[in-house]
Amino acid sequence: TLDRLVGTIEISKALKEGIRALQPGILAEANRNILYIDEVNLLEDYIADVLLDSAAMGWNFVEREGISLKHPSKFILVGSMNPEEGELRPQLLDRFGMFVAIEASQNAEERIEIVKRVTEFQKDPQGFYEKYRKQDEKLRDSIVKAKEILGEVEIEEELLKLLVETIIQLGIKTHRAEIATVKAAKAIAALAGRKKVSIEDLNKAMELTLPHRLKSRPFQKPQMPQIPQRQEKLTSEQRSENKPMEKESMVQQKDQSSVGNSEMRFEAANVEIEKRCCKEEAKNAGNRSSRDCRLTLIGKPLGIPISYTLPIKDARDINLFATLNSAMLRGYPLEIREEDIRVNMRKARAPKVTAILLDSSGSMALQKRISIAKGIAKRIVENSYKRRNLLSLIVFNGNEAKVIVSPTRKYEEVFDAIENIPTGGKTPLASALFRLLCIARSLKKRNIKVNGILISDGKANVSMFDRVEEDIRRICNSLAKEGVKLEIYDTRTKAFDPSPSYIELISEITNAQILRV
Repeated sequence: TLDRLVGTIEISKALKEGIRALQPGILAEANRNILYIDEVNLLEDYIADVLLDSAAMGWNFVEREGISLKHPSKFILVGSMNPEEGELRPQLLDRFGMFVAIEASQNAEERIEIVKRVTEFQKDPQGFYEKYRKQDEKLRDSIVKAKEILGEVEIEEELLKLLVETIIQLGIKTHRAEIATVKAAKAIAALAGRKKVSIEDLNKAMELTLPHRLKSRPFQKPQMPQIPQRQEKLTSEQRSENKPMEKESMVQQKDQSSVGNSEMRFEAANVEIEKRCCKEEAKNAGNRSSRDCRLTLIGKPLGIPISYTLPIKDARDINLFATLNSAMLRGYPLEIREEDIRVNMRKARAPKVTAILLDSSGSMALQKRISIAKGIAKRIVENSYKRRNLLSLIVFNGNEAKVIVSPTRKYEEVFDAIENIPTGGKTPLASALFRLLCIARSLKKRNIKVNGILISDGKANVSMFDRVEEDIRRICNSLAKEGVKLEIYDTRTKAFDPSPSYIELISEITNAQILRV
């Protein structure tokens, strides 16, 4: 919690002496130590922000419960995470100086040696320590000597220029990249006993400090950057290799003569969607595009404290300072009564699921509209990645809609699923809306808001219960009652098309915004 991290009022002094004093938190205990955080990607954003600010500045500033002070908090921050459980947003990734990807060895001999060493350690830990003591001492001596000469290590102006030009070419916008790389390169040179940074040192440092800063989108794999000369050579080779590979974005799996019945696969087009923020989100988020709607919680230890109030049922987040102040009004001896209890009011990020309803029916193959639809869906994934929203993917073609990806923060999984969706068959639009309704109802009990984004031409031709129009009308009314907000990307072209579209009907019932593609 935030209280445990930054510190809170010390109860014993408040009760015995009637004074306000801070009970130090983790940031005080971590001073001049190493702070390790497991599953750092699962931390709430506001806690991660406080951690990284303290790590960068070396100070923890406390302004709360009538206490105003600062204390040193200089520590080495080490975090670990499993990307499959959700990724850190780019702004937080940039705050970590270096990045190491840990993967299981695929070398048979190495795996055998790992098994032998683990078995040896478990059998005789002390003997294992003795066996490798000389290696540990040698490494320790090297580190001690490196620390002694680190302040004398220099980097040439030419190498520094190469580094900065490479970072600019890679599109990295933060200055932390070159600062961290220079520090790492100097440390590598010092560990080797040298007082001048070489190109090899710089390349080794770049492998540690740049890959995670290149990953600005959830589907991107960390790249291995090199100095400009080598990078330009690779780029020219890649261009010569890729030139004959240029082809149509459509990959056909079956005979094209039966469009609408067979299934084809199209690649996503590069689409830029309009940047906007709905009025309600802007109001609740304070016009900050990197945040979403906020909830005010009473008596629950989640979020940032903003005030205090009288408790409600099942409240457990007591504000000690306000409670003691209320009791002190009666003077000493101090006696805390039930009417003195005050609980915190906190602002917390409202959990939200964005469900993408992607039409992959045969009508979307005309003029390759599905390529545009997939491009829009991918942009939505990128926006959700930045906002840390949960994502779900519903695809409809054939006779029914399917939930391809249930609500998750595995953005890369959603991204890959969009790319691999085949196109063809009928348009079960009512089934897709019904799947959205089921997700909204299942998450309502957990107070999770669901928004739907429909990407379609609206040409439904598969019913569920009654006629197509009646099914859509009935389900849309239910969506409106559940408070599900819809946004529609209309993929219809301006050319005359006699087949009916239900986009206007859906918009009228759910008050959905229609965006023409």
